[in-house]
Amino acid sequence: MRAIFVMIKCEMGRAYGVAREMADTIEELSEMHSTSGQYDLLGKFYLEPDQDIGLFVVEKVQSVAGVKDTYTLQTFNAFGGGRG
Repeated sequence: MRAIFVMIKCEMGRAYGVAREMADTIEELSEMHSTSGQYDLLGKFYLEPDQDIGLFVVEKVQSVAGVKDTYTLQTFNAFGGGRG
């Protein structure tokens, strides 16, 4: 599995509804966060290695009612650190 992050700009007043819809319907969604700034939401999605990122974003994310724009980040490595 590989992670991608998608920043999502929503129509005014629709961010929480968009987040709920994605949480209920997109199985690849791991986390959805509301954000401040240029975009309203930040979604973390886990895709299969052979899954087409562009097609996934177009068909599953951009097709949700209330989504105006997206910005996709593909990740390479995840790093962790000790807490304590």
